[in-house]
Amino acid sequence: MSLRTAGSVLVIFLWSVAVVLGQYGWRVKYTTQSICTLKGSSVDLFCSYTYPSGYTVTTTLWFTKIVNLRDDPDYKDRVTYRSDRMNGHTLKITDLRESDSAEYKFKVITDQTGGKYTGDPGVTLSVTDLQVKVTTTWWSTTLTCSTTCTLTGNPTYIWYRNSKIVQEDSSPSYSVYFQTEDRFYCAVKGINSPAVSVEGHSYFHVTYTHQRICTLKGSSVDIPCSYTFPRGHSVSETKWYTKGKLDDAPQILNPGFGGRVEYLENMQSDSTLRITDLREEDSAEYKFRFRTDQTTWEPTFPGTTLTVTGLQVKVTPATVTEGQKVTLTCSTTCTLTDNPTYIWYKNGHVTTQSNSLFLNPVSSEDAGRYSCAVEGHEDFPSAEETLTVTYGPKNTSVSVSPSGEIMEGSSVTLTCSSDANPPVDKYTWYKKNVTSAKASGQSYSITNIISEDRGEYYCEAQNRKGSMNSTVLMIVVAGNKPPNPPPTQETQQMMDRETLVQCMTTSQT
Repeated sequence: MSLRTAGSVLVIFLWSVAVVLGQYGWRVKYTTQSICTLKGSSVDLFCSYTYPSGYTVTTTLWFTKIVNLRDDPDYKDRVTYRSDRMNGHTLKITDLRESDSAEYKFKVITDQTGGKYTGDPGVTLSVTDLQVKVTTTWWSTTLTCSTTCTLTGNPTYIWYRNSKIVQEDSSPSYSVYFQTEDRFYCAVKGINSPAVSVEGHSYFHVTYTHQRICTLKGSSVDIPCSYTFPRGHSVSETKWYTKGKLDDAPQILNPGFGGRVEYLENMQSDSTLRITDLREEDSAEYKFRFRTDQTTWEPTFPGTTLTVTGLQVKVTPATVTEGQKVTLTCSTTCTLTDNPTYIWYKNGHVTTQSNSLFLNPVSSEDAGRYSCAVEGHEDFPSAEETLTVTYGPKNTSVSVSPSGEIMEGSSVTLTCSSDANPPVDKYTWYKKNVTSAKASGQSYSITNIISEDRGEYYCEAQNRKGSMNSTVLMIVVAGNKPPNPPPTQETQQMMDRETLVQCMTTSQT
């Protein structure tokens, strides 16, 4: 299998491998026990699993050192899970680092108590870099493309002499039978080793400081390189250029191009391309060439690949209920260079500094508009993303109009209030110690009230997330004031006499 044609993804299919068997129907099967691959490339780890009947799988995860890789900041934006209908699971890790070397295990968790299983031992991943080792005899020099482990999959080694391919073979060695001032290096799957000179003489060569750069839209970037050339040559011209797409003609980036390009160089050994006000369409492979007073030299090997990305807030899960946990991630299309610090904003105000924002448990007060930015590049934040938190009714209460003591024969209106998201869609009214509901709706009116209406009333607020009863409200009904009783016969006679006396007195006057 020629890994050179497989891009930068290492895919391993080995059928004669150890099978990790558990008891009572548990099993995790890895397609290989160990993998050796290159720093900067990608790798896929495969497994399949079975579990006892009657169980329901709730969670599957890959981990190392007891840490779920999805939650490990060292693997941020570099880990992808894939699964198929036949219980096959794939862990994909991109932009591999030597620190990724570890044993990776797969775990199955079900809905049953104790119903979980880990495939142990797992898959041992070794990440290595390429180095050229030089062995000299009296008649030849042998160059060996060396790694710290044996690369998986019988890769093809490519040897370059002054950036031109001189050998493609499964052997990691290349022999030189003559003295030369040329520069040699090897590559596998597009990953290059550092260059070496057999005799240490001068040579035509360009060394790019970075193979890949990921940076923010709107910011600036420096793409540096160094170059060498034989003695007796003098550099007369330098050029940075990019193709953008494979079928496009080379685009020469002269200083001042588009008002955004600048060269920082000494015309002897170093050159840096600076691009300002970066745009996503600036994403491309950038290369350097130079001309001397005797020749023009243009390397054929890869330059520096620039990826320009914006920031995007991703909310997981997309909908969340109060009391659950939610993760807000400041996402990019590539892994930003230099391990930046992220700044989080809520409703336009700084909240915290971290790569991801974990809210556990989330509350209704956490709802709002969130955005993120990279420290030092606060002028280029992400678009705002709204976090919506749903919750059942709370702070449910009853108000009455008019308030105070209610006279018999008058009317009264009770109103139910509650805070909920989504809003309350059903209100029900009850009288204490009465089984059946009295009414429905946010307001309840009692007209021509009588003494039997006195008592304690409460409402129930309900939405699809839950329900809540209010505290009780006492209604006091007062009777009308009774009329004065009629006077007795004796009292009436006395009143008549007083009236007669008053009349006589008036007549005499």
